[in-house]
Amino acid sequence: METLANLESFVRSAEDGSFSAAARRLALTPAAISRNVAQLERNLGVRLFQRSTRGLTLSEAGERFLQSVQGSLDSIQGAIADIMVNAGQPAGVLKLSAAPGFGMDYLLPLMPAFLERYPAVTPDWYFDNRPLDLIAGGFDAAIGGGFDLPPGMVARELGRIHLIAVASPAFLRGKRRPKDPAGLGELAGVAMRSPLSSRTRTWVMRNGAGAEMAAVEKPVMVVNDPDALCRGTLLGLGVGLVAVPHAAPHLKSGALERLLPEWHVDVGPISLYFTNQKLLPAKTRAFVDFVTEAFRAQKLAQVLSVRNRGRGNAAYL
Repeated sequence: METLANLESFVRSAEDGSFSAAARRLALTPAAISRNVAQLERNLGVRLFQRSTRGLTLSEAGERFLQSVQGSLDSIQGAIADIMVNAGQPAGVLKLSAAPGFGMDYLLPLMPAFLERYPAVTPDWYFDNRPLDLIAGGFDAAIGGGFDLPPGMVARELGRIHLIAVASPAFLRGKRRPKDPAGLGELAGVAMRSPLSSRTRTWVMRNGAGAEMAAVEKPVMVVNDPDALCRGTLLGLGVGLVAVPHAAPHLKSGALERLLPEWHVDVGPISLYFTNQKLLPAKTRAFVDFVTEAFRAQKLAQVLSVRNRGRGNAAYL
């Protein structure tokens, strides 16, 4: 495979008619240009120039070779110049993954400001509750929880997801409220199915003192989507262990009431996943930094958990 330096030395020498002129154009010495051309001729096994005291003349083979490579060389150099100028500019399609409810409520609202700052980036969102193979799927970044962390991926924690026990006022009317998580088994419930095992999830609740107790559920319906879980609870089907950000607006409006106010489920971190590369694409780096800063500035980590008392909807939690 020929080097770019050899090809460039040949093309510029042919265009200028001398090694000296090509050397000035390429900021090299005439001897270096001559060596590059001679090496190219040896590698190709043909003479490209007829050399004389009056200068250089292309051979017949040299004429054909120049016509073949001249345009391509200009295209390559243009591409190199473009990548050097624009390497730091975020641009291109950014393939992203997030859970539907969380993504639409908390990530899509960030997009107007993101696109205003980075208009050359096109976010391509995939909303799915199932853990994905991010590398095999060609994703630039994903936001969620429960992803296996394969080699080559890193996770930046954005916050922690907490679940709380809630039910509609109509459902609770005339019923005795449980005193602890075990007492939830006395009431009908809307339960969540694991996307990995397809089995009903069993949650462990904890209180402020650090005590832990399994949440006993008596499901009348099982769903595989957090939004469906919240909707079923709103419809009065039973008690649901609903994520704080889903429950908060309905607690504020009175459409839901919280049970066991001292207890919650810590589902684990919600993280931003992306490839561990020294030369992370500018579009991915821009997204990672933008989302991280937005979570900090808007205090979204507190919104996701029960540790936000005294802030916004926290009074209803």
